[in-house]
Amino acid sequence: MQVVPVSQTPLETPMEDSSLTSASTMAARTIVIDHGSGFLKAGLSGWNEPQMVIPNIVNYVPCRENPGPSYAQRRVGLGIDICHPDTFSYPVQRGRVLNWEGVEHIWSFVLEKHRRGQKDFPVLVTESPLKVPADRRKTLEIMFELLDVPSLLLADQLQMSLYASGLLTGLVFDSGYGLTRVQPFHLGCPLTSFGKTLEFAGQDISTYLFKSLFKEAQDQHNILQLDTVTAIQMNKCYVRHNLPEVLGPCQSLPKGSDEGNIYHLPDGTTRELTPMQQLAPEMFFSPQMFDMPGPSISQVIMESMQACKTSRHHLLLTHMMACGGNILYPGFSQRLLNELTSQKHSSKIILRTSSNPHFSVWLGASVVAHLSTYRPQWISKGEYVEGKGL
Repeated sequence: MQVVPVSQTPLETPMEDSSLTSASTMAARTIVIDHGSGFLKAGLSGWNEPQMVIPNIVNYVPCRENPGPSYAQRRVGLGIDICHPDTFSYPVQRGRVLNWEGVEHIWSFVLEKHRRGQKDFPVLVTESPLKVPADRRKTLEIMFELLDVPSLLLADQLQMSLYASGLLTGLVFDSGYGLTRVQPFHLGCPLTSFGKTLEFAGQDISTYLFKSLFKEAQDQHNILQLDTVTAIQMNKCYVRHNLPEVLGPCQSLPKGSDEGNIYHLPDGTTRELTPMQQLAPEMFFSPQMFDMPGPSISQVIMESMQACKTSRHHLLLTHMMACGGNILYPGFSQRLLNELTSQKHSSKIILRTSSNPHFSVWLGASVVAHLSTYRPQWISKGEYVEGKGL
């Protein structure tokens, strides 16, 4: 078994299929937008990282000129307004757009920052596999009618993650803030009927920490509590690669080190974290420990792979791509590989990871923006006006 880091410069890595080769670009630069449930990543194509990463958060505050609760009397802004912390919300949740006005406001901000007086940049927007035709129509309407985009490409997020690794065939595992998804691919085409989507991801770890840390006093609009939960997730949570062995017959979680389980609050006080809090990402592997129904992510991956043709199993097992912010938890990738190997009873499993797994979708889209094979899929504003892009 093996965990293979993927190069951070896939723009220099040849694809497996010669048909996917770089060609003359549609424009010198394309604005690439990957709008996830937790963060939006945006930037100009040709770079290996997005130049803009902003929280997927908008706020609504009363207008001074005409204060009041109605739609016409409030103003939309980005992020959390510290003067009105109870007014923010997430316009995209679990991969679904719930607030198109908020999405439009974020996209408008992104385009304004990248255009810099030049409005002829084409735009590539990544799409969630949960997309519906109505979402596509609304995206085209906003981009062409309200934001005056000259041409647009809508690209599947998981397919972009695959291309970021330089592969055409493989199995993509992506676990972000709102969704955990598994999708096998063959020669660049998703084997859609074998894909799996779980409405379980990073925000469920946040919710668990909120409830266990603050109990009855929890308030997900409290900035101090938000910062505390985020800091603990980033700095204190981890995955043990051998937890099943450590548990043994007593089924009790191991305690962390004396310093490792202490979190220092901004006011100078400290909080001792329980083993369950530090090992909160374990819910991906042992959901029953957290009174969750499951299945575990390793089971989902194996079910997706085994549903494919037997002749493709070896290629999928040796071309697994793990991406999304959750694999950044220390020990996550190794534990996932151990679980997969245990279920398959085989050493021929290669799990590929990127040093920037939370940017994999954006990076793949940055590559695709310059591929001639995708040129027929671009929609121009003229085609949209004629109704050809709908």
